Parts: sequence; structure tokens; C-alpha cells
Amino acid sequence: MKDYMKQLTSMEMFEAAWNSDQVSVFVFSADWCPDCMFIKPFMPKLVEKYKHYEFIYVDRDAWLPICQRLNILGIPSFVAVKNGQELNRFVSKLRKSEAEIDAFLGGLQ
Repeated sequence: MKDYMKQLTSMEMFEAAWNSDQVSVFVFSADWCPDCMFIKPFMPKLVEKYKHYEFIYVDRDAWLPICQRLNILGIPSFVAVKNGQELNRFVSKLRKSEAEIDAFLGGLQ
């Protein structure tokens, strides 16, 4: 997923995206996660469909303090924010389908 969306590289980047007036969708994931690998084939299509959002890949292992702060218990998980406010989240320990992620992203509009 790191190939087709920005990868979180600093707390400054996180704060800037969190406070942006554009919708930012943080995608919490990890390379070792089977459910994260499951969504990998269809995520480029969804990122393209919702290209008016800024998608940011957050490596769960590298950014554990952010995951704890946002109560991210399972991956992959999605948190959408704008202007410093959380709009919605799709966070669970369950596998997510393309249709479920599409519905989540479509509901942000």
C-alpha cells in the first residue's frame, strides 16, 4: 500500500494531515498482517476512486503511540479526519471487504 499512498514519516506530517482542511484518511496497517494483505489488491482502485481524499499509510509497528492514542486495536483500520476533527472511523479486528471499505469512504462525502 505504500506504493500508491503517502507513508507517514513524522509527527509533523501526522499533525498537518490531522489539521488539514482536506479529508485525510489514515490507513493503519502492517506488512505482516494477513488481513492487511487481503485488502492490498483492491486498495489502489479505492484510492483512485476517492482521490479527493488524502490517504496516509501508517505502519502500526512504527507508529504504535499514535495507534494507542487513537485506540486502534485491530488492523487494517481507517480513520478519517478534517480540520482536526475525526469524521468517522472503520476500526475493528475483523477482515474488511472491498465493499465495506468503499461504503465507509463513500459515506464521508
